[in-house]
Amino acid sequence: MLLRHSSWLRERFGFSPKIVALHDLRRGTVLSPSGLDLRALAKAWEENRNLSELGESPGRPDAFSVIQESQADAVLELTPTDLSTGEPAASHIRAALSLGKHVVTTNKGPVALFGKELLALARENGVQFRFEGTVMAGTPLFSLIDFGIATPIRRVRGILNGTTNFILTQMEEGKTYAEALAEAQRLGYAETDPTADVEGFDALAKILIIANMVLGGDLRVQDVPREGITKLDPKEVQNAPKEGFRWKLVAEAAWEEGKVWAKVGPERLPLSDPLSQVLGVLNALTLEFDPLGAITVIGPGAGPEVTGHAILSDLLAIHKGLQ
Repeated sequence: MLLRHSSWLRERFGFSPKIVALHDLRRGTVLSPSGLDLRALAKAWEENRNLSELGESPGRPDAFSVIQESQADAVLELTPTDLSTGEPAASHIRAALSLGKHVVTTNKGPVALFGKELLALARENGVQFRFEGTVMAGTPLFSLIDFGIATPIRRVRGILNGTTNFILTQMEEGKTYAEALAEAQRLGYAETDPTADVEGFDALAKILIIANMVLGGDLRVQDVPREGITKLDPKEVQNAPKEGFRWKLVAEAAWEEGKVWAKVGPERLPLSDPLSQVLGVLNALTLEFDPLGAITVIGPGAGPEVTGHAILSDLLAIHKGLQ
């Protein structure tokens, strides 16, 4: 994306970032204070080459050395999610913020488990901690809330996992759960082990982030009731539209009577509900405001380029703040 849109980013925002380091467990580590050549980096990545060929290597080629030695202004923490501990991402983020570096992450674990603590650490060190890509990937959500909303949000409910939405759409068309899952795996929407998606853990992490970071809750993973889609009857899913309904895996959080609650589970939504019309791998979230009412945001919720859009939007927000 930086290669494709470099001229536009420079002209529109005066944004010409340098990637000065990259660390990957499989591909190795590279440092380049003067900035890496993005074309050479992209080519090396496509050819599965070791990144250390492109520049210097730190004395200890681990993430903490890169964070400390790179002299970067911002650190992008893009490791896989661990919802039980938030590691190793949480430690990476704490280290970067403590060193006065801005952090952008797409990792749901640290934000779901320690989001308020990490925001406080960022404020303490005069830097930004941003996480647009943790919910709905590149579809603007937190930036919308930050810059486009003037009244409190009372409730959010939505489809926050594209894999399960795709599976339910396929089941509605007549496939069994096993057939729909196999198709999702063939297309790359579902992992070999789909547990995080189909049992609702991914949606739980996302609604937990919204409940705590947007609605002001202090919920933990164990506070959120969770049910996946594996126990749904395929015939019920297939026949529901004929009866004016559609099955969806719905994540919901609300602020009521001074408390915040959240839940994740399959629901039989009336076809008049905007969420019932969201098919395939799309995500959607309905936000209820006082006194504005409800608005629904729909967009792609997964994929490398979509997630890249979220990372870039967070970097631009940091850049604008510095200006």
